[in-house]
Amino acid sequence: MASDVKITNWSNDWQPAEAELRQAMQAQGLQPYRWSNSPGDIYPSHSHSYHKVIFVVEGSITFGLPQEGKSVQLRAGDRLDLPASVVHDAQVGKQGVVCLEAHAKGEQP
Repeated sequence: MASDVKITNWSNDWQPAEAELRQAMQAQGLQPYRWSNSPGDIYPSHSHSYHKVIFVVEGSITFGLPQEGKSVQLRAGDRLDLPASVVHDAQVGKQGVVCLEAHAKGEQP
């Protein structure tokens, strides 16, 4: 994608455990925190001053990238690397969502 947004889909045959995802983030020097939202919750378009890394632990969430006219749905195990200043929105899926999030220094692994 032109904005350097990076999506890494979970490629294993099993659903990841939260501890497994947390450990993977910590191994990359990230300090994750957990958050969750109810089904159908919406985040309007916005951006951040920092590089954000998100892993979905449970459920799903769809991130919209309005400046690119694209959206991507993330499910358990999927990772989103969202560089600073990228405008995005989000809508939580029908089962709600639980995520681990960390702020990175701007580099993508």
